Amino acid sequence: MIAKKLNFGDEIRVIAPSRSLNVVRQDIFENSLKFLSDKGYIISFSKNSREIDEENSSSIQSRVEDLHTAFLDKNVKAIIACIGGFNVNQILEYIDYSIIQENPKILCGFSDITALSNAIYTKTGLVTYCGTNFTSFGFSEGIEYTNNYFEKCLVNSDEYYIEPSQQAKEYYVIQEGFCEGEIVGGNLCTLNLLQGTQFMPSLKNKVLFLEDDNIVGDYFTLEFDRNLQSLIQTVEGGGIKGVVFGSFDTSCKMDVQTIKRMIASKKQLKNIPVVFNVDFGHVLPMATFPIGGKVKFQAVGETVSLKVLSH
Repeated sequence: MIAKKLNFGDEIRVIAPSRSLNVVRQDIFENSLKFLSDKGYIISFSKNSREIDEENSSSIQSRVEDLHTAFLDKNVKAIIACIGGFNVNQILEYIDYSIIQENPKILCGFSDITALSNAIYTKTGLVTYCGTNFTSFGFSEGIEYTNNYFEKCLVNSDEYYIEPSQQAKEYYVIQEGFCEGEIVGGNLCTLNLLQGTQFMPSLKNKVLFLEDDNIVGDYFTLEFDRNLQSLIQTVEGGGIKGVVFGSFDTSCKMDVQTIKRMIASKKQLKNIPVVFNVDFGHVLPMATFPIGGKVKFQAVGETVSLKVLSH
């Protein structure tokens, strides 16, 4: 199930299903609001988006109410998370998924929002989107690329290629191959929170898009490696068709050789295409891609082709 595309002039509802809007710097808030308003969108904010507690979030009840209200509001055409955080998985068991299924809309965000996006796709079949949060539009770095892919994915319905930004310059082939399948993934450590729950998407015949943020300092590569190992050791881990790794902050110390060593130790990932340094994750600029949408993925020599077929 794919929601109706966004049109210029439509209303976008900003919600705070993880951290509160109140943690966002005022200049970033103003920049984001101006950028989207100048594009012609009507930007509204959920009733409880500025509620804030000791964890810089808000109550489960408030967050669920705002999500339900956004899907039920006939004027709202797209829903975007204001920012990520650490606790969106708290709300998953309280969501009325029939509301979402009966009122399908664009839902977009990244980082902690990975849990919500993949859960909604799993429970309803609605394609969701891993991409810009509201605050992503508040930074000038790579904004043209970021907005271009926001529009390619959420405004237009044509197939599109995910190509390197000027900042990324190129994608790196870790393993050659060709595949076609539905995308699942996003933030790796957040996706892993869904393991063993009713909200975890099937990995069988899927193409994984994976990234992560450095919250463990010098231990990042070790943490990422074991999180990846945990993911592919699930029952369906041997049915993965391909893996696309995003870009990483320099503090993560993730490079081609490190990724190659990781992949070489993963028997479930043998003989499938794997690439690294694609423009998504905790980086700018970033591409937007569909969770549940289809991608055609080819990696040969030094050439990478990522064509999003349905979104």
